[in-house]
Amino acid sequence: MTQLSTNIPLKDQRCQTLIKGNKPMIIPRIETLLTELDDWEIPLDYKTLVKTFPFKNYHQTVAFVNAVTWVAHKEDHHPEICFGYNQCQITLTTASVKGLSENDFILAAKIDALLD
Repeated sequence: MTQLSTNIPLKDQRCQTLIKGNKPMIIPRIETLLTELDDWEIPLDYKTLVKTFPFKNYHQTVAFVNAVTWVAHKEDHHPEICFGYNQCQITLTTASVKGLSENDFILAAKIDALLD
C-alpha cells in the first residue's frame, strides 16, 4: 500500500484500491494519523475509527448523512452510518484488511471537511 504523503492534507488525498491480503495499519501509525483528525476515536481493538456528530434537528442530520454517502461513494470507501433525530455516528474500517487502513483516515478527514 502506498504511504500517505506527509505534504498533502488527508482531506485532499484519495482512497486507494486495496486487495485482500494486505495487512491493517500498525498501532503507532494509527495513533499518528489520529492526531490529524478532530474528535475521532479508536476502540481498544484498533479495528475501527468512530465519531458521533451532533446536529440541531433531523433535517440537518439527514443532509449530513446524504453528503457523507456522496463523498464515500466518490472515494469507493463506505462507512457504517447510524443516525437519529439530532446525531449521526460514523464507523470506518477497511474490510479487505480486516482493520484500519489509510483510506479510513482519508475518508474521516473528508467527512470532517463537510462541516468546515
